[in-house]
Order: sequence, then C-alpha cells, then structure tokens
Amino acid sequence: MDLVPALEEPLKKVLGPPTAKVMAEHLGLHTVGDLLHHYPRRYEERGQLTHLADLPLDEHVTVVAMVADARLHTFASAKAPRGKGQRLEVTITDGSGRLQLVFFGHGVHKPHKELLPGTRAMFAGKVSVFNRRLQLAHPAYELLRGDSDDAGDTVETWAGALIPIYPATAKLESWKIGKAIQTVLPSAQEAVDPLPDGLREGRGLVSLPEALLKIHRPHTKADIADARARLKWDEAFVLQVALARRRHADAQLPAVPRRPRPDGLLATFDDRLPFTLTEGQRKVSKEIFDDLATEHPMHRLLQGEVGSGKTMVALRAMLAVVDAGGQAAMLAPTEVLAQQHHRSIVEMMGELAEGGMLGGADDATKVVLLTGSMGAAARRQALLDLVTGEAGIVIGTHALIEDKVQFHDLGLVVVDEQHRFGVEQRDALRGKGKQPPHLLVMTATPIPRTVAMTVFGDLETSVLDQLPAGRSPIASHVVPAADKPHFLARAWERVREEVAKGHQAYVVCPRIGDEEDDPKKAGKKKSPEDEAEKRPPLAVLDVAGQLAEGPLRGLAVEVLHGRMPPDDKDAVMRRFTAGDTDVLVATTVIEVGVNVPNATVMVIMDADRFGVSQLHQLRGRVGRGSAPGLCLLVTEMPEDGAARRRLDAVASTLDGFELSRIDLEQRREGDVLGQAQSGARSSLRVLAVIEDEEVIAEAREEATAVVAADPELAGLPGLRTALDALLDEEREQYLEKG
Repeated sequence: MDLVPALEEPLKKVLGPPTAKVMAEHLGLHTVGDLLHHYPRRYEERGQLTHLADLPLDEHVTVVAMVADARLHTFASAKAPRGKGQRLEVTITDGSGRLQLVFFGHGVHKPHKELLPGTRAMFAGKVSVFNRRLQLAHPAYELLRGDSDDAGDTVETWAGALIPIYPATAKLESWKIGKAIQTVLPSAQEAVDPLPDGLREGRGLVSLPEALLKIHRPHTKADIADARARLKWDEAFVLQVALARRRHADAQLPAVPRRPRPDGLLATFDDRLPFTLTEGQRKVSKEIFDDLATEHPMHRLLQGEVGSGKTMVALRAMLAVVDAGGQAAMLAPTEVLAQQHHRSIVEMMGELAEGGMLGGADDATKVVLLTGSMGAAARRQALLDLVTGEAGIVIGTHALIEDKVQFHDLGLVVVDEQHRFGVEQRDALRGKGKQPPHLLVMTATPIPRTVAMTVFGDLETSVLDQLPAGRSPIASHVVPAADKPHFLARAWERVREEVAKGHQAYVVCPRIGDEEDDPKKAGKKKSPEDEAEKRPPLAVLDVAGQLAEGPLRGLAVEVLHGRMPPDDKDAVMRRFTAGDTDVLVATTVIEVGVNVPNATVMVIMDADRFGVSQLHQLRGRVGRGSAPGLCLLVTEMPEDGAARRRLDAVASTLDGFELSRIDLEQRREGDVLGQAQSGARSSLRVLAVIEDEEVIAEAREEATAVVAADPELAGLPGLRTALDALLDEEREQYLEKG
C-alpha cells in the first residue's frame, strides 16, 4: 500500500476528528502541511521570574507561587442578565507577597478545577491594577507537580520562552493550536524545499524544515528573523513563478500583429484632435503600439489617475486595430459606465463613428453598445454588426462574454477597472477571437508597484501620471459634523454658491435607503462611543429628501443608485450631463467614469465608511473642467480616531500612489489581494506587500529566470509541488467567488 507523505496526512488521523473538524471549518486547515504553515501572528515574551513583592506594573511577568485561596463569584451582567456571569478570584503567594489572579466567563472552568489551595504553579501575564490592588487577568499557567528538584529547570526555561500566539478562533484558542503544532512538528523534517538550492544558498536562507522549526519553536528573536526571511522568500517566489509561467504561456500564444495604417482612421482622428497629447499619453501609446505589432498577444495594465486621459489612449489603440482590419471591444463593469464610455467615444470620434451611415466619413467605422438591458431589436442589430464586421468598436458590460456574441475578427479587448474582472472572464473573452486578441486593462486605482507585481503579475505595466492641460486642481477638506455642526451648514452654502455660478454638485451616500433595516442589528445600539459607528450609514433617498426640503430648497435635486432601472439611470445621467439637474445625490455608482465637466463640488456623507482609494476615485469626478473642484468629506468620527486620520490623509494629498500606500498600510493585506473571504487565509502569510517590496522585486527576477530556463520545472519537483498547492488554493478561491 502507498504511504501518504507526512505533510499530506489528514489532520483527523493525527489530532482526532473533533479538533480536525474545527481546524478545517474555522481555519481552513486540512493536512499536517497546512497546520505547519499556520504561522504565529506574534510572540509573547514571558517576563523573567519575579518576586511577588516587587512586581512592575504593565509588564509581562512570570511568577512561581502557591495557591492560597480560590473563590468563584456568580453575578449578573449585560452579557449574562440571568446571573450567569462567573468570575474566579485566586490569591497566590510566594512567601514575599500576595497577588490576585482573576478569570472570567468561559475561562473559569479549567482553573477552577486545577488551581486548588496548596497547588504550586508558574503564572505568566501582564500586571494590572484593579481596586488599587495588583492583579493578573487570565494569566497563562503551568502546574508544577512532584519534587521541586527538577522544577527549577522547568521554571527557568519556561520563564524565558518566546510563546507563539497563533491566529485563533473562538472555538480553538491559540495555545491549543500551539499544542497541535507541537504534535506535528517532527514532520517538518520531511518538508520538500520549493527553492532551488543555488538560490537558497546564494541568499543565505535557512532550509525549509529549519525555518518551520524556528518559526514555531524559536529560542531567540534571531530564530524568528531567520525563519520569517526564509518563509517570505517561499511565498514571494512561488507566487512569482506562477505568474512568470502564466506570462511565459501567454507569450507562446499566437496573435495577429495589428499595425495602424499611415493614412487610416487613427491618422484622421489624430489630425482632428483639438489638443495635443501629453508626453505621458504619447509614451504609453508607443508601448501599446509596439505590443500590438508583435505576433504574441499584448497583456498590458494601464494605470492612470482619474482624468489622466486613459480613455483617449485606449481609443487610439482601438482605432489602430480597426485600421489593421480587426475589431476592438471595450468592457466596463457597469451599464452606467458602458453607456458613458459609448457616449464619450462617439463624441470624440464624431463622423468617424458613423460608418455606413449618411454623413459618416469615408473611412468611418460603427461604434455599437451592447448591454444586458437593451431591447431585443437593438440587441439583434448590435450582434449582427459584430458578426459581419460592420462595427469596428463595441462597448459593453459582461454581456459581451456571452456565448451568443460572435465577432468577425476580434483583435483587441480593453477592460476598464480590472479589479472587478477575473482571469476566467478574460479567458472567456479571449476565446472570441480566431486567435487570442491583444489585451489592455485599465485602472484608475493607483496600485503600488509591489501590488502590481503581485496581483497583476501576468501583465506588463504602463503608468499615466500627468494630468492633461486644462484640468483643475481639487481642494479637499474634512467636515467634522459632530464636533462642528456649523461646518456642515457652511458646506451646503458652498453647494448653493457653486450652483449660483452655473455649476453642479454631487452628494454621495454609502447606502440607497430602500433596504429592509435589520431589526436585530438595530437593537444592539448600546455604547455611546460606538454610536457613530453603529448608526446605519446615511442613505441616498433620506438625504435627498432632507436636502430638497431643507438647506438646498429650490435647487433641482435628483437621485441615482444601482437599483434603479437602467433607462431611469440613463435619463438621470442625461439630465445631469445636460445641466438640467443642480445636485445629484448618488451612491458610489458614480465612482467610475462619470464625466460631467461642469460639476465642481462633491460632498461625501459618512466619508469614514469608504476606503481611501474609493474616496480618491469619487473625488476625481469633480474639477474635470476649467473651474477648480472642491471635495468635502463629512464625518461624525472623533478627531483622534483612525477613521479621521484616514480622511485627513485623503484631504492632504492628490497623489493617488501615495494614498494607495496609506490604504495598504491601514488595511489587511488579504483585502488588497482581493482574497478577503471571511475567515479564509490570504495566500500571503508572512509576506507584507508594502514592507517587502525588495523581496517581491528580487523574487520576480529569479522566477522569470527559472521559468525561462525550465518552463515545465522538470528539475524542481519541490517547486512544482508548492506551485500546485498555491494554484489549487487560487482555483478554489475563484470558484468561491463564482
């Protein structure tokens, strides 16, 4: 019979079904290998042995003492109104003094059974003061049994130890996880090393078995540093190898080279432009045109601040492909945005977009829109224009990926806002061409270089970092509505002033307001400091009503949100674009791509409920014309809290890359990598995307070299195994996302 490799052994065989079940359900750990890679989040240092007589306050100490007295108290509390709350008070003594220990709630049962008067034990915890007496709350302890001869050694080693604290769950405490890991630690010797020997030795990294041993059972802080340095490399390298293999495989695919004609549609379009392209637009366009001219599909990520002219760059690439006899498709994440792109591209192109129509230019093409909510007749016509090749450019939502949609010759796919668009969807669209089409992905969310290397590592990156001439600066201010209500009143005055000058305004709210409020949640509103957090977020429908009847009475106020029928949304946007509406109260549906140059002021209600990048995106909707923009971030959060610091950061800089760094530092890594499944591990455990920029960059170089030399990784079985494990996890996550 085949022996299961030690690291693939299921936990239920090693730890027993009950523990294994909790580990699988709550921590996603199934095998011995999974558990060995569940690393400590931090380490507690047990203080050196201290006499009870001279305990320092607020420090971690370890004491050896005898239990003098133990009493269990039962009391009523908010959490346990029927007198079910329990508190165990234990008094210990070491001859030099006495100290009180206290245990609460579920934590009382074990010590109540074990800490009987006369018992000797070691106790470790942080010294605090309660009722003017020193105490240890919920200390860790270990009973000292038998003769005290060998207890001396135990005490010394126990007191100095670094105690690993594991990411735990209510069902499984850190110390139980630690015990389980001690059980499986001997198997670490059999861990197969994914790093090529040359790389590991060249960088002076410890072996994988040694790293696992040191991370779970460090004797010194240097052990932890060695282990982390090594495990970071594993994560960065395996991830970069996966991405390098994807790039390598893509580079093997054939594609039709698409070169613009010197006298084609692109040349005519450029001649008619009323402005000159920025230096950045020219540079990025050249990178794109060079890629389009090759016989392998382009895979490029175009990053550009809101308003840096990405759409112009993308449109020129699409025209180049139409010139070369192909078709171009642009995918947007929402119908509002697809319609917006369609309108602005048709406007930019003028008669060049009227192919086959009266008044269209000779070399014009047709630009069609395809969304899920179109009428049957319009949809049939659009599909026909695509299959015959009549339409050179199509703009749509994910409806473009459906089986029914056939292209005459799809040459380029432009995807707007990639972070809403998975690899599978890209692949589905890829299958629409006779050969894989070229791919250009655009994002207005500035992505720090390392995240780009990690999340979009299969794409080459271009950055547009200057704004076109004529764009105005945006001033941003925090409006502390709770501390200074008159600031909020002034905000509405500012809106009226802008409207009086002939401009328009946005008011953004986190919620629509027609949701069923959850009565269970409403009942929990208790502690005053949480009040601002607990109040339901402000809603579009409520705020619009209050403004129309109150501070903005007499102005034309309309609402826009994602649950409106598409035709209504479109009508609202048309009225706002035409200037018939003064104030648009909306959800973040306007975050991406809405372009109304006459809108100069944006008030974001409950701004603390939005992420940093999202606020930056929203703010980019104003100041798009010649008049300066103003963004007011309204919040009820207290001045000294993290939420206010985040808003102050947004108000203090317009540099999206700087903000994305702040955002990353304040959020968990997993969210950034789009893997924030509840409770599931991010595939990054010790690698921090911001701090470990160098490791990621070096790992990318090493990975590219390894894959170029041995694309199948035939000579690196350990790396292949690690890669399969990573890809399985990724695949599962994609499936979970549906």
